[in-house]
Amino acid sequence: MHYLIQNARAVFDVPGTSDIRIRAGLITEIGSGLQPAPDEIPVDASGCVAWPGMVNTHHHLAQSVLKGVPEGLNHGLDDWLVSVPFRFWPSITPDLMYHAAKLGLYELLRSGATTCADHHYLYHAHSSTEVEDAVWQAADDLGIRLVLCRGSTTTRGSHQGMKSSNIEPESLGQVIERMDRSRQRYHQDGDMAMRKLVVAPTSLVHSSTPEDLRACADYARQHGLKLHSHLLEVEFDEIQARKKYGMSAIDYAAHCDWLGEDVWFAHLVWSDEHAVKLLAETGTGIAHCPTSNCRLASGIAPAIAMQDSGISITLGVDGSASAESGSMIQEANLAWLIHRAASRNPQATTADMAIHWASRNGAQLLGLKGTGEIGVGKAADIVLYDIERPRFSGVHSPLYAPLLCGEPVDVKYSFVQGKPVVDNGSIRNLDEAELVANVKQEVGRLLARIGV
Repeated sequence: MHYLIQNARAVFDVPGTSDIRIRAGLITEIGSGLQPAPDEIPVDASGCVAWPGMVNTHHHLAQSVLKGVPEGLNHGLDDWLVSVPFRFWPSITPDLMYHAAKLGLYELLRSGATTCADHHYLYHAHSSTEVEDAVWQAADDLGIRLVLCRGSTTTRGSHQGMKSSNIEPESLGQVIERMDRSRQRYHQDGDMAMRKLVVAPTSLVHSSTPEDLRACADYARQHGLKLHSHLLEVEFDEIQARKKYGMSAIDYAAHCDWLGEDVWFAHLVWSDEHAVKLLAETGTGIAHCPTSNCRLASGIAPAIAMQDSGISITLGVDGSASAESGSMIQEANLAWLIHRAASRNPQATTADMAIHWASRNGAQLLGLKGTGEIGVGKAADIVLYDIERPRFSGVHSPLYAPLLCGEPVDVKYSFVQGKPVVDNGSIRNLDEAELVANVKQEVGRLLARIGV
């Protein structure tokens, strides 16, 4: 189908325009006063602002059904890992994973995201392929782009979560064999791919040996896959790297061949000047997750210093067990605000900067350079935010209203590769009441399985 978006109040990064023509999944024309061709469906964007679809560069979709677990509400990362994710995830079935993924993707779509990078780590020695397959299926059903970052743990590691569980880690052979299956079945090349696979050991410092990390890096580069993991979320990463390997965490990453333009890390909160310099020199990226970092009291990543050093900042909502909103608007809003507060500088972050972090930068980092921007020849990943709501009526900068005001936002239409995934405020292929009922039923079964 072909579409013509008309009468938007403003289009991000394309001032003075109101109309966007979409043909065969691509943006073919941007202007004002454009008229629909006979084979085009007009989309009335009156009262809306048009943004590029936002790109979430770090998530844990399985955690969408682990929000607000009482035992973990006031814990830092290490204790929280014990009381929340590692307590539940071995009992997550394919059915629960499917509904959790749909819930998390629903939350992303309704906040303006069109791409999700999910750090999926529910693997162990005896795990089934069906749990991973459920994530791919949920993304297909809702029409969102999915970058599945294939987690792995080959040792019990030094985080209390894994050490306290009865989870038997995968062998390196299992990791590579299973990952290769996923690559052959799901991965697509190209800068507008709907599916991509990423090699993503769950924790660089804690969950694998140096030899296993190098083997995973070799596999990724042999097949043209990107690399992702957690690093320096808390000071414990630095302490353990020095204790176990006699070097800083960032130098350990370099030692294991885990720095480069094909690598990005979630968090990087505890990056010092040496780490920032090495990240910048190697072109290594960051998924900045301020909401989760606040929730777990991990700290604030030095994103402004990183950007000043040439590092491209991207945003991730992280898992909803430690960032319950699951919203990209929430993440962009907090990223815009928190660095102003931390630096006491109202010019530290601008609205344009935050939106670029949440869209263009993320698309480029994930190897989806044909997306993330509204421009002729780009994929039609476009979000129309309805700002004809009372809470936006007093905003003097309408283009930025969704970012400035934050949640709740109203996505009237959203397109992924030119296909509508949100249509007049409703997410296609999703019944909200049915989703709620399915989630509640499966969570009840989960609690019964773990004896709660």
